Amino acid sequence: MLKIIMPTMMLLPLAVLSPRKHMWTNTTTYSLLIAAISLQWLVPTYYPNKGLSPWTAIDQISSPLLVLSCWLLPLMLMASQNHLEQEPTIRKRIFIVTMILAQPSILLAFSASELMLFYIAFEATLIPTLILITRWGSQPERLNAGTYLLFYTLASSLPLLIAILHLHNQMGTLYFPMLKLSHPTMPTSWTSLVCSLALFLAFMVKAPLYGLHLWLPKAHVEAPIAGSMLLAALLLKLGGYGIMRLTLLMNPSSSNLHYPFITLALWGALMTSAICLRQIDLKSLIAYSSVSHMGLVIAATMIQTQWAFSGAMILMISHGLTSSMLFCLANTNYERTHSRILLLTRGMQPLLPLMAIWWLLANLTNMALPPTINLMAELTIMITLFNWSAFTIILTGTAILLTASYTLYMLMMTQRGPLPSHITSIQNSNTREHLLMALHMIPMILLIFKPDLISGIPM
Repeated sequence: MLKIIMPTMMLLPLAVLSPRKHMWTNTTTYSLLIAAISLQWLVPTYYPNKGLSPWTAIDQISSPLLVLSCWLLPLMLMASQNHLEQEPTIRKRIFIVTMILAQPSILLAFSASELMLFYIAFEATLIPTLILITRWGSQPERLNAGTYLLFYTLASSLPLLIAILHLHNQMGTLYFPMLKLSHPTMPTSWTSLVCSLALFLAFMVKAPLYGLHLWLPKAHVEAPIAGSMLLAALLLKLGGYGIMRLTLLMNPSSSNLHYPFITLALWGALMTSAICLRQIDLKSLIAYSSVSHMGLVIAATMIQTQWAFSGAMILMISHGLTSSMLFCLANTNYERTHSRILLLTRGMQPLLPLMAIWWLLANLTNMALPPTINLMAELTIMITLFNWSAFTIILTGTAILLTASYTLYMLMMTQRGPLPSHITSIQNSNTREHLLMALHMIPMILLIFKPDLISGIPM
């Protein structure tokens, strides 16, 4: 673990001391090297935990998410260059430092083998995100969005802390490998029910569960491109990951606690897909689609079977790459037209034909068209839910139909139709943007050939 965290920390002096001309090049290249080294975590081993230490342990659930977080740092740096073009050098440096500071806490959260360390790292990711949104957001609404994010997260995290302390009191340890060995000792009483609810609440807000999701569209719309990528691709996954980790500690047969969550998550997937159909703001549309996809992840993690966990894991990785790519595409449009309103940015295909190909590919993966990895994830989750209760097929089927509808709507609105009269000249797409899209797309295409790398099942 240290061979990734130490180089990541050394990115800080690199960002501060690099000459102005080579600042972006140095940080991006170096973080790409770290991402390449992190690929070793995907190599299957006989042992359940790789690199087990008193603090960190990497298993089949955390290794795909760790690799994803290392992979996305250089992509966030690449996506932000144009956005910060006009800013003074000192602010660029502060921006890069803020992004890099988020990385160690995310890596620690995904690999912590101790529940309290996990909680601290989970909370620490909030600070850089908040700075990114409130300082580098584009609209004056950004302070409002930051407040929403802060209060939703803090209000849900305090019960989590109390529940963790209660758990420590009951078990005598918070070390994950030890907790897995001990049977869930929580008796079926009111205290255990409240404790279980408190444990889940923070992750349900982070994931976000429908009803607790109001902070997400606001934060996404106001955040700069790096903030949106960080939120969509990594911070939402912390919610799903936390639920997967903690459901193993709960006694699944003792309470019917998961029924309302599964129902709400599936209903949320349906409702947010319907909300997407009447969005006029491009970033808001992509943000609501994230809520819809994460609804399926929550529903799967609540069922607690190996098959469900596998589907949730694959969907988290594929959604991380897809939504991040969609935000990057929305950002390329925004940088040229200075508007996120769909009516004002349509008809882009004749002007940027190469970008239209990336739009098509990103939308097809978002729609879960075969043979994309998203299809495998959604099918796995649908089969799990159907096995649990046959009625869920109505909800999941409708949600997937609506997903296809709003994705096609997004594609048609941005690429086709008459060109708005106010667009007279437009900047061409450049190599940096194409490389950025390619680095999102290539992992998705490669994962189709070997999905068991990210399926969370020990090979």
